[in-house]
Amino acid sequence: LSPKPPSFVPAEQRMVLVACGPYTTSDSIAYDPLADLVEVIVRDRPDVCVLFGPFLDAKHEQVENCQLLGSFAEVFKLCLKTIIEGTRSAGSQLVFVPSLRDVHHDYIYPQPPFFYPELPKDDKPRVHFVSDPCTLDID
Repeated sequence: LSPKPPSFVPAEQRMVLVACGPYTTSDSIAYDPLADLVEVIVRDRPDVCVLFGPFLDAKHEQVENCQLLGSFAEVFKLCLKTIIEGTRSAGSQLVFVPSLRDVHHDYIYPQPPFFYPELPKDDKPRVHFVSDPCTLDID
C-alpha cells in the first residue's frame, strides 16, 4: 500500500461530463441539442466527456419513416464528426458508448464499440469507442 497523502493536500480533481442521447429533438433530426452540448463542452472544457447513445435513434419518427437525407451510417458519421471537430479546441477526452437504439449499430448485447476508421490521426489519442457494457477507469 502506498501512503495516503496528507488531508490538507487536495487530490487532483477531474471534471467529467456525462450526456445521454438522443441528441435530437422529437420533431427534427437536425441535432440542435447536440450543437448546444458541443458549446457546453467548449465553454466548460471538461477533462472527460462520456457520451451515451443513441446517436441516431431507431425510435425517431424520421428514422422510422426513412425521411433522412443519407444512409443511417452517413448520418451517424456526420454526428460523430460534429462532436469530434467541434470539441477539438477543448481538448477533452471523448468516450462514445453505443445504445441498443442506435439504428446503424449492431443490435446485440453486449454491444461492440463503434467502428469509425475515418477518425483523423490527430484525434485518436482523445477519442475512445467502448462497448456496452464497459468499465472505465478515469485517473
